[in-house]
Amino acid sequence: MSNPAADAAVRNEPRPDPAAELLGAPVPGEDPASVHLAHMFRRTVATYPYRPASRVREDQQWRIRTYAETGRRVQALARALVEHGIARGDRIALFANNCPEWIELDLAIMTVGAVPVPIYPTSTPDQLVHIVTDAGVRIICLAGASERDRVLSAADRMPSLDAIVTIDAEAADHTGLPAASLPVHSLSDLVSAPREAGEAERLDALVDERMALSAGDDVASLIYTSGTTGAPKGVMITHRAAMSQPAALDEFFTITASDHSLCFLPLSHALEWAWTMVIISHGCLNTYVTNPKTVASMLAEVRPTLFVTVPKLYEQVMTVAREKVSDSRLKIRIFDWSLDVGRRWWQTTEAGRRPDVGLRIRHAVADRLVLRAVRDAVGGPKTVLAAGGAPLRQEVEEFFASIGLLICQGYGLTESSPLVSFNSPGAHKFGTAGKPLVGSQIKSGAEGEILYRGPNIMKGYWNNPEATASTIQDGWLHTGDIGHVDDDGYLVITDRLKDIIVTLNGKNISPQPIEGLLLADPLFEQAVILGDNRPCLTLLVKPSMPHVEEIAERLHLNLALPESLRSPELAEEIRKHVAELTAKLPNQEQIRDLRVLWEDFTQDNGLLTPTLKVRRREVEKRFTEVIEEMYAKLAKLRKADHQKADHQKTDHGGGER
Repeated sequence: MSNPAADAAVRNEPRPDPAAELLGAPVPGEDPASVHLAHMFRRTVATYPYRPASRVREDQQWRIRTYAETGRRVQALARALVEHGIARGDRIALFANNCPEWIELDLAIMTVGAVPVPIYPTSTPDQLVHIVTDAGVRIICLAGASERDRVLSAADRMPSLDAIVTIDAEAADHTGLPAASLPVHSLSDLVSAPREAGEAERLDALVDERMALSAGDDVASLIYTSGTTGAPKGVMITHRAAMSQPAALDEFFTITASDHSLCFLPLSHALEWAWTMVIISHGCLNTYVTNPKTVASMLAEVRPTLFVTVPKLYEQVMTVAREKVSDSRLKIRIFDWSLDVGRRWWQTTEAGRRPDVGLRIRHAVADRLVLRAVRDAVGGPKTVLAAGGAPLRQEVEEFFASIGLLICQGYGLTESSPLVSFNSPGAHKFGTAGKPLVGSQIKSGAEGEILYRGPNIMKGYWNNPEATASTIQDGWLHTGDIGHVDDDGYLVITDRLKDIIVTLNGKNISPQPIEGLLLADPLFEQAVILGDNRPCLTLLVKPSMPHVEEIAERLHLNLALPESLRSPELAEEIRKHVAELTAKLPNQEQIRDLRVLWEDFTQDNGLLTPTLKVRRREVEKRFTEVIEEMYAKLAKLRKADHQKADHQKTDHGGGER
């Protein structure tokens, strides 16, 4: 790998760069390993050299690397980056699915003082262009041919790019690539690049010089918010802010080097990335899930003691567990009885009491019949079982507590690196997002917005001082979420400020509680409440096919026939179900009409974020015609009602005269 700028950079001469805001200055006397991720990693390598750091399935076998081996690979990559002329503050993109190489590159980039820029592997060429050009990325490290081809298809719109590095060696093959393509190198070649005598030592010395210059206030990652609306903005997370999360968790969880985790959420998301740094700080093993669709089987096989994921997965586990017994009344009774026993056991032990003999016997039976099997579905007991990225319904928390697993729900956002609050074994309360980080503060702003101040707030948005100034005011991070801290010190989230619906009548309505009420029923997979700047609320709902099949069987409908899905009888059954669930809501929160959607909500079709949250604006855009037709129908009905009322008034008035 070579570059005309390499000679000056190898001599470690600083280049003029507008990215000075990405760099800080070392604090005299400060322990670098406590405030800088690359230093922390070196400490872990020295402390746990022979413990396994990563494992991944390849050709039906596990490939395992120890911390010592991982450390050697990170150092080799750091040499290659310095040799290529990468300077402190330069940006390098990571564009791949989860794999050990992703983290090795991430750490190598940090080691030389450059800034990693993660990009979701599902990103389109246009999304790539936005991030690469906004960040001024010089090198993009990607997985294989699919990612490479997307980059090359838009290379002429990304003038800052110097080169491509592929994790898959075969993707570095230049055969058939456009003549004007960027240089493409394989990661394996960079790691094992031969050098003349003394050259490796010289480069190592330059890498060490970079490490000596590193500071806690350097930017550790430039993460572009996936957001449900608007163009992504680059969040500058410093090393000091990122290191505050392991320190905060250590106060409440006992994680040791013998624990092991499953890396499932995209590493390009702040939650999984930050959690991986917690794993590394303790010398734990991380098993990488390269295909998210295999997570269920991997959980059961790997049986990790540490697992962090989004609420959707827990919802699915609960739904599947119920579905497995739905074919028999006896099975349902046994299942419900077992959960009730588990709940009583949980409540008794939580109160600090010893279960009596009768409860101990019943619990042993319930555990053998039901509870253990559900625990096994998520890989057995856990040191940490956590949820983040979206709200977790209390019903799900209580279900898992009944089977003997405490889900520690947390809350955060990319701009807080990302943790703001979390539940823990010693301090938890269902229905809340836990207690704020020690040393942080939360207060309520206008319209009940949560304002946060702590050591982990971002440095700002890259190249966007206006957005930074509107988001961080007087040291307080404006989260965009609505909530409050209750009397026990737990944070309660009620809604997204931007998702608040304001009807034409001026009623402010939070859609999430209504959607949560619907999604608590296994019939529904997705629910999107509409009504902003409209006269009333309506609903788009995506049902669960197994439950639709049950309804269809009852109605004697043949779902093999496409028209059956759109039958008035099926739609009416779904309407009745919604009406029953929402009957007790106040008048302004009543759903006046709905449309049933049969299209799946996925990341690929743009309706879900990488953390499986609904992109509300994309849904509205996708189904504009359906929505407009629904409101037009309602308008006609209202007009007809008004005309009828007017006629009645006229008739009544004429009778009196």
